Amino acid sequence: MRNGDEYVISGHKWWTSGIGDPRCQLLIFMGKTSPTNPDKYKQQSMILVPRDALGIKVLRMLTVFGYDDAPHGHGEVLFENVRVPADNLLLGEGRGFEIAQGRLGPGRIHHCMRQIGVAERALEAMCRRAASRVAFGKPIADHDVTLERIAESRIDIDQARLLVLRAAYMMDTVGNKSARSEVAQIKVAVPNMTLRVLDRAIQVHGGGGVSQEFWLANAWAHSRTLRFADGPDEVHRRQIGRLELRKHA
Repeated sequence: MRNGDEYVISGHKWWTSGIGDPRCQLLIFMGKTSPTNPDKYKQQSMILVPRDALGIKVLRMLTVFGYDDAPHGHGEVLFENVRVPADNLLLGEGRGFEIAQGRLGPGRIHHCMRQIGVAERALEAMCRRAASRVAFGKPIADHDVTLERIAESRIDIDQARLLVLRAAYMMDTVGNKSARSEVAQIKVAVPNMTLRVLDRAIQVHGGGGVSQEFWLANAWAHSRTLRFADGPDEVHRRQIGRLELRKHA
């Protein structure tokens, strides 16, 4: 809410990523400034908020599958009548959704590119472990089930990589808005693919795969959170379905 030359911010948010880092000095706050605007996409604004502003209280730090991600961290934060100069508003009132959408498309591609890298690394770890670990008198790489896991992982990764390349090409050539379906497709497909590959790699590593001995458990936890980050699977599937139906309306 605007009050003269200031905005007065009140709210309660969890998963405020980065709030635990002592280097964090500035927050980007998105909230409703025009709730009665008939255009629902112009009701929100973004504003820069100094981390040390009066009225900001970190209630607790949250863990992700038991990992605290310190010092970066994810906090539950209470904003109580925090006063910020109106000049700190980004772009202008009502343009918060516009800013968010401009970041989300490229951000989702970035997530998926990194996930493919994680899957490749997991496949490499699976192959190395399969060649060195012996079960029932022979390396587990000699067991058909292991070969199937390796083969399925290679197929899954290459399929996902091509889908991401297509989405990136569409974004480069026709723009973020026209590539909505392609970006939504990879945001669903790639994290789920990475989880499948990681799960196979963990199985090949045995008990060690879920311990701190290897990096696989931590990678699985991070990949699982990406099915929520930047929009959950359900939201993206809904958008894909609606866009597909429009082609045949």
